[in-house]
Amino acid sequence: MQTDPDRHREKMAKIKAARDRMMETRTGEKGLIIVHTGAGKGKSSSGFGMILRAIAHGMPCAVVQFIKGSWDTGERRLLTRNFSDLCQFHAMGEGFTWETQDRERDIAAARAGWEKAKELIRDPAIQMVLLDEINIALRYDYLDLAEVLEFLAAEKPPMTHVVLTGRNAKPELIELADLVTEMTLVKHPFRAGIKAQPGVEF
Repeated sequence: MQTDPDRHREKMAKIKAARDRMMETRTGEKGLIIVHTGAGKGKSSSGFGMILRAIAHGMPCAVVQFIKGSWDTGERRLLTRNFSDLCQFHAMGEGFTWETQDRERDIAAARAGWEKAKELIRDPAIQMVLLDEINIALRYDYLDLAEVLEFLAAEKPPMTHVVLTGRNAKPELIELADLVTEMTLVKHPFRAGIKAQPGVEF
């Protein structure tokens, strides 16, 4: 069915006017606490997309990876080889918890990652910090949730953005955050016997 061009223009003009009125009231700026969680794929990918967007704007940023550790990931290659002047990259984890099978070692790695994260977030020159898979460390109580929440609420500089990824984000973190996105799993090739592949998963 074809839409009458005049009716379409009139409809779009009304939508634009309403949108413009709404945008006039959105004038505030602040450093956001952003959570990407859920069972679906794309949490880390989205976080790294935000880091690349920050780099494109010339914004100094940093990444702390809490789980993936020594994995040779595409995002790590890209950032360390091409953007090390604008983005610090710290892989602090030692692999997934079922690989290390050593709770004390996992806790020590998570604590080291959190100490580095606090240092980076406190740095007023850094405008965005990605805490990749920190939700996993919080889920397994490798980090104290109350400490993380208190730090973000009290010590994060007003204009610094902090992105926290990983499934099973704690409700208290979701409550504190300014922006929360939940990735929903609809279909995944792993369930059909397809392994993790470069460029898609890492």
